Amino acid sequence: MDLSVVLAGLTLKNPVMTASGTCGYGLELARFFDLARLGALVVKGISVLPRQGNPPPRIVETCGGMLNAIGLQNVGLEVFLREILPALRPLQTLRIVNILGESEREYALLAETLGDQDGVDALEVNVSCPNVTKGGAAFGADPGVLENLVRLLRAKTNRPLFIKLSPNVTDIVEMAIRAEAAGADGLTLINTLRGMAVDLKTRSPCLATVVGGLSGPAIKPVALRMVWEVTRRVGIPVIGVGGILTAEDALEFLLCGARAVQIGTAQFRDPEASVRVIEGIEAWLSARGIRKIGEWIGSLRVKGEQLYPQADA
Repeated sequence: MDLSVVLAGLTLKNPVMTASGTCGYGLELARFFDLARLGALVVKGISVLPRQGNPPPRIVETCGGMLNAIGLQNVGLEVFLREILPALRPLQTLRIVNILGESEREYALLAETLGDQDGVDALEVNVSCPNVTKGGAAFGADPGVLENLVRLLRAKTNRPLFIKLSPNVTDIVEMAIRAEAAGADGLTLINTLRGMAVDLKTRSPCLATVVGGLSGPAIKPVALRMVWEVTRRVGIPVIGVGGILTAEDALEFLLCGARAVQIGTAQFRDPEASVRVIEGIEAWLSARGIRKIGEWIGSLRVKGEQLYPQADA
């Protein structure tokens, strides 16, 4: 069974990645399974300076999902380079570092610095962060701001750039097209949906920040729809994420045109979820006589016709 896929010149042994922020820096999963089994490891978002994150409570379970308001807690660039990246370098899988910032200057510094590091195979850019120079609006909420940011980062690094788009916009297709035009090598769809939960007994919000990001199975239909819409309109690869628990979930995203998938919230319940999805994909395709995953990717049929050309995978 050939599960390999190609993303922006990077060959993944299979299309399954971890999702940023759901497994720390990736090394935390090493005691559960061999990280070399992953197609790629995506580490927690890194900012220039350390971030303490939001006060608790900052995670709450909801019907069919989870709300989080972690606040992008991380050790910062200096500690990441000194203590974490050296431990990631020996891993026999691709390492993708998620970056975040509050200004174009911070993003540029991260892209330039990390793009020069051995052991960083690609960068994933979280554009759901507030742009403090533009009144606090998220970089991924304004097409022009997003395009300018991606163009800036493209000039700062030769590493593949995957832009992780926010679903909390009017038209995610426009955001995808702008990112591609500015030089993005791929897109990750989707980040969390904004939501909230309340406690009837205390008449108070369940999260200290009131509003948080909704993930898990509840958002899968939204994520699937956005992946389907975007893959029809861009030529760069799309990584699907949002509510994937099983191999069947992952196969749905691949069917709709995603070239790869990320496993996120499922890992809170089962740290070995990514491996189970990989094994399940192989078993499902093998049972149907499909020997190369490229035969499946993008093969969704609408009214009896194949909607997408088969992926070069």
